[in-house]
Amino acid sequence: MRPMVSWRPGPVLLLAALLSLGQPAPALAHGSVALEDDLCVIDIDFLTAHFTIFQPESRGATEYCEGVPAAARSVFMMEYLHELLREMQVDFRIIRDETGIGRFADWNDILAMGDLEPLTVHYQQPSIEPSGFFRASHEFEAQGGYIGIVTASHPTEARDYQAVFYFQVGRNWGSFPLFIALIALVQLGYWHANRRRKAR
Repeated sequence: MRPMVSWRPGPVLLLAALLSLGQPAPALAHGSVALEDDLCVIDIDFLTAHFTIFQPESRGATEYCEGVPAAARSVFMMEYLHELLREMQVDFRIIRDETGIGRFADWNDILAMGDLEPLTVHYQQPSIEPSGFFRASHEFEAQGGYIGIVTASHPTEARDYQAVFYFQVGRNWGSFPLFIALIALVQLGYWHANRRRKAR
């Protein structure tokens, strides 16, 4: 009779568990938006701003960075970190991600789409915000993937700077399921190798 194999966590699983304790989950950049030092930052070319999304009616003052949990009114806020942005015309567009580009979307992908009007769910006209705070609001009617596009026009030169970022409205587990699946596969491989070693 083959002896029972008792369950013991493998070194990879133990390491993953230890690393997850007291450590923030790794943030993956979604285009021009990324989590840095617990603050969400958007890069508009070389220009930067703090970026936050709120859902005041459904989630109160909870801040979101790269996605919101429900299809509801969402407020997008940018606090300019670069003084030049205070002098620039800035507009904001949200389009449906019907092409499935997702987090890999960049400005070249947007240009390749041609006319954005059929995909646009929200467009805010260019405005100058000397206070350094830009605000946009949109009532989402459907869950799914969307792409935000910020365009800032240089105040004295014929140059525009863009930020393109993907975000999810509704359930957004991010890369967590993939991370768990990878750890599970490694652990299963460890168990299998351990069983074979003991069966010899």
